[in-house]
Amino acid sequence: MDHDPLPSPLIFSPTNTLPVLLSIPHSGRDYPHWLVQMARRGRPSLEGLEDPLVDRLAWRAIAAGTGAVIARTPRAAIDCNRSESDVDPAVIEVAMPTQMSDRARGGLGIVPGRTIRDGRLWHRSISANEFEVRLDRAHRPYHRAIATALDGLRASHGCALLLDCHSMPRQPGGQPEVIIGDRYGRSASQIISAAAERIARSEGFSVQRNIPYAGGWIVERHGAPKADIHALQIELDRSAYLGADLRTPGPGFDRVSRLFERLALELGNLLRSMDAAHAAE
Repeated sequence: MDHDPLPSPLIFSPTNTLPVLLSIPHSGRDYPHWLVQMARRGRPSLEGLEDPLVDRLAWRAIAAGTGAVIARTPRAAIDCNRSESDVDPAVIEVAMPTQMSDRARGGLGIVPGRTIRDGRLWHRSISANEFEVRLDRAHRPYHRAIATALDGLRASHGCALLLDCHSMPRQPGGQPEVIIGDRYGRSASQIISAAAERIARSEGFSVQRNIPYAGGWIVERHGAPKADIHALQIELDRSAYLGADLRTPGPGFDRVSRLFERLALELGNLLRSMDAAHAAE
């Protein structure tokens, strides 16, 4: 493992004057050899956990000066959108948690253990030491980078907004193309959430808030509206931007990339104006 370490997150510092940061935790594609060897059904079974190419969707927003923290470590190795305590003891050799989360029980804890398509993922369980190494090399650096960037934005602008970007598989019977998650108002101002919905609808997307994705650990940990740090989880239907193989860009790719840019720029301007109005009171 020491000869093939997990990669640290990719960090883009903001170059514009807006208090916005992108987080992209599930698009990592740098699979270490040892991780693939551990997989019962090889790399394809691990790739199914990715949010394919969401990192590339962010190019317009980043080119416009928005800061970003992008995980390069695959979600299969460790999921940055899960708490360190979100452990399935059948996957990681730690003491039984006092209360196992529904996500970990369903196979998608901080180290995923199984999927519906491929069943059990690993040849063996992961030792407590291996788990600690993954936390130190990938999970903790990711959250430190987000916290540092948000603190810097708040220090410079008096406020900050985190847009945590994900994709979702198409569900039988259909679903909205975009789901905005704000932890039912706990991670972001309702004004910001409503504005995000309006922007997505103005681009022609169908939109819903919080159902079925209200936001995971990233927005829960970093969103603090009372401290002027807001966090939204953005979920995108993969068929809206990928081709028929659901791995390569499709005809809607640039449309979704423009949506990311508009969300970053327009919500950033809105938050900045809200903060200025508050300061003038």
